[in-house]
Amino acid sequence: MKATTALLEGKVHKSLKQFVEKSVVQKDIEDKIAVSDKKLGTAIKEAFPELNVVNDAPVMELFRCIRFQQKDLLSENLSAQDMNQMALGLAHSLGRYKLKFSPDKVDVMIVQAISLLDDLDKELNTYAMRVKEWYGWHFPELARLLSDNLNYARVVRFMGSRANVTKVDLTDVLSETEAKLVHDAALLSMGTDINAEDMTYIQDLCEQVIEIHDYREELNGYIKNRMHAIAPNLTILVGELVGARLIAHAGSLINLAKHPASTVQILGAEKALFRALKTKKATPKYGLIYHASLVGQTAPKNKGKISRVLANKAVLGCRVDALGDENTKKVSIDNLKKIHMRMQQLDGRAPTTTPTGIPLEKYESPEEVVPVYNTSEDIVLEEVSSSKKRKRDSKKDDDEKDKKKSKKARRSSKA
Repeated sequence: MKATTALLEGKVHKSLKQFVEKSVVQKDIEDKIAVSDKKLGTAIKEAFPELNVVNDAPVMELFRCIRFQQKDLLSENLSAQDMNQMALGLAHSLGRYKLKFSPDKVDVMIVQAISLLDDLDKELNTYAMRVKEWYGWHFPELARLLSDNLNYARVVRFMGSRANVTKVDLTDVLSETEAKLVHDAALLSMGTDINAEDMTYIQDLCEQVIEIHDYREELNGYIKNRMHAIAPNLTILVGELVGARLIAHAGSLINLAKHPASTVQILGAEKALFRALKTKKATPKYGLIYHASLVGQTAPKNKGKISRVLANKAVLGCRVDALGDENTKKVSIDNLKKIHMRMQQLDGRAPTTTPTGIPLEKYESPEEVVPVYNTSEDIVLEEVSSSKKRKRDSKKDDDEKDKKKSKKARRSSKA
């Protein structure tokens, strides 16, 4: 099965390599070797440079004829029904093996993990707020001093009742400054007293908050490692969590690769989009991609433009991740440089080099030659005297009168 998978991927398996060495190389066979797969032929040529590997139109026609006459060639040992069963069994076994062979490429785990991470965030906030409300009756000033939910839960579990503040060393869970503030506030607190049984349940709840937080950190690290294995190009551009949420929203990595850039840009803002279309207002400029670090670094007026550019490059990287293999070159590093250049242009800081590192030279417009006025080419018209002008005008009047008289004479003759 490993050999079959290697053949489909265009790789030379060790069994194939041993066969070629024993059957061809050691016997000094100088005939041409016909290979139907061009990628596999290239791999064999790299492993055995002395062999003459051929992959052209006549070879493809030869393999077509062999496949067409396959049943007749093997009919002496196998029937047509046996051949169909063998092909079906091989297809099923190969499919199961390929799924088992590359478990890192299964993006279903990413979808489930990011959904669990969102659920843990909601539960963690709910539990932390319940701890603050419950313990706040006993020590209300602590919530004002410690805004972090994790530190709050650790102090409550470590200290217990505020009367124990003089018996414990809070510097084990807090800094010296915060520990001093908590110590002083506990001595002057206006909260009510609480019995030991209630404090036990509060501390158990704090233990749950700390455990959920630790598990969330482990899950976050798992998502980052899996995203770098499944979609490295997408991760470089938008980050691990945003990329995982995009994959989860689309359903799978291949579905995300099929989306156009305009859809990826507003993925996650479908309600706002349809509401804007219904009310004929401006459509949203970004969805989940808004949480990417590149969009956050941009000025508010340019976030929509950078979201568009980032969505274009993210789709390209996602298609490389979904349809490429381990030998495919990563394209997101160059695309990341282009996005940074676009950000500089929008911010008014023109880049000094191109994405390939070529320095940009300042454009200088050519000097325009202003033509000089030449007085020698002027034409001077002769002045017409007033007497000649009067004669010319009188002649025009006489001509008009003659035309009118001729018209009247023609009319009278007709009548």
